[in-house]
Amino acid sequence: MILEALQYAATRAVTPKEFRPHIRYSVNLWARANRCAAAWAEHENNSRQFLLQSARRLKQRRTAVVLGSGLLRDVPYDALVAMFDTVVLVDLVHLASVQAKLRFNAKKNVRIANRDLSGFDDLMAGRPAEPLDFLRRVPYLDFVVSANLLSQIGTGARHRLERETFTNAPDDLMPRLIHTHLDALAGLPCKVCLVTDTAFDVIGKDESVQQHEDLMHGVEINAPAVAWDWPLAPFGVESRDYRIVHHVIAREMT
Repeated sequence: MILEALQYAATRAVTPKEFRPHIRYSVNLWARANRCAAAWAEHENNSRQFLLQSARRLKQRRTAVVLGSGLLRDVPYDALVAMFDTVVLVDLVHLASVQAKLRFNAKKNVRIANRDLSGFDDLMAGRPAEPLDFLRRVPYLDFVVSANLLSQIGTGARHRLERETFTNAPDDLMPRLIHTHLDALAGLPCKVCLVTDTAFDVIGKDESVQQHEDLMHGVEINAPAVAWDWPLAPFGVESRDYRIVHHVIAREMT
């Protein structure tokens, strides 16, 4: 708890005010990632290797943008920094520990940006949602990664609907937000990689599935190149009676 409090305080000091409400979630994720490091290792390595193999096939490596850069555990950060002229990390929050890592970048070729990538506020206001429109203004863009972000767009929207009062929320809000992200990725004029968890199962000690949830809210993602399971919460993390396993896919969009 002491380390989490220090991480929170340090991150608050380097986070723009409008994004500070999201710090707690990032700190909690950081703490869980540390506790579950062994269980998460294969998932993180699978993600890094898929992205790295895709980047290596590029003829030009000028600018790479990582959407949902988060804790940088599932992104081949060091390799991307070495391969590209510029690397841009985009997320709601970048923890102080992550930002400290960036300061040791000898090439000084990494940029960070705090940004809401969901499009939630635009859709709720009746405006066209174009949360990735800023990518059109990134010069020499050769590589874009959506890193374990897509499921969080729908989950984040659901949580906001639960804790805030909205009178005009469309019934299909979550699938619309997911489609918006996928369509925007597909429309980019560069190599695009998508890594996302698509569903999860709550599994009891007898291996029976006690709960299944579709994190894509009915949206189908065609032809993933690879797929694997991510043991997000082994026995004893959420409960001694069940474990939670997320199902992950990875594919090149363009």
